Amino acid sequence: MLNDVTFGQYYPAKSFVHRLDPRAKILFMIAYFVAVFLAKNFFGLAAVTLFLLFAVFMSRVPFGRVLRSVKMILFLIIFTGILNLLFYSGELTYEPLVQWWIVTISYESIVQTVFLSFRLFLIVMGTSILTLTTTPVALTDGIESLLKPLMYIKVPVHEVALIMSIALRFIPTLIDETNRIVAAQKARGADFETGGLFKRAKAMIPVLFPLIVSALRRADDLGDAMEARCYRGSKGRTKYKKLVLTWRDLLGLLFFAALIAGIVLLNIYFGGKFDILHYFMGG
Repeated sequence: MLNDVTFGQYYPAKSFVHRLDPRAKILFMIAYFVAVFLAKNFFGLAAVTLFLLFAVFMSRVPFGRVLRSVKMILFLIIFTGILNLLFYSGELTYEPLVQWWIVTISYESIVQTVFLSFRLFLIVMGTSILTLTTTPVALTDGIESLLKPLMYIKVPVHEVALIMSIALRFIPTLIDETNRIVAAQKARGADFETGGLFKRAKAMIPVLFPLIVSALRRADDLGDAMEARCYRGSKGRTKYKKLVLTWRDLLGLLFFAALIAGIVLLNIYFGGKFDILHYFMGG
């Protein structure tokens, strides 16, 4: 049922992206988001797409495995696209294709729908590369190191990073547990694949309660294991592996700087997404 969900799962490999410092990868991900939102036209999104494909190639993660991460929010992409298509409220340059009551479908709404849907697609793909090439422990160390200045204002940085790491770590575990519960319910005659939306949602109730009980049991076992190992938070803790920036991180910084500079130039020379529409429509 949820076998194709890859978010939070680490893919082991020896690649350029895997060897990057986790702090650098987190900062690169923020820069990637900035690049996606800076793009004002399809040429900018095309540049981000090429950069993303290059990153996937350098990570040695199968492209299909990265692509499967989109399945988790495919409904959200479609739903957002439909809302943009039917209820676009921007300025219209051309006559609407369909206009009925509050629903207006126009050339501008179609362009807006494609643009925003593809932007969301790129964001999910980029986030998936981060989780596929970085272990939860490395992500915890990177987040804790980046947020370390907040410790001076009494923010529990170590605990926050630990919570995020545990959440990422148990996403694949809970997915496997859900699949086992669903398989057990199907063996007892449960039907999850027929009927309308409400019927399917109702059929998931027998899955939800055992899953919650299992999650609470795992949380209790984890707490006991941490106490048995004398875990007392960040006080007095040392690091087995020290995070060190290398030439790979500097090279990655140059790549992202070139990407953002290229998108800014594309915005200047080609304008917004609707300028391209005017060009093809002869405006």
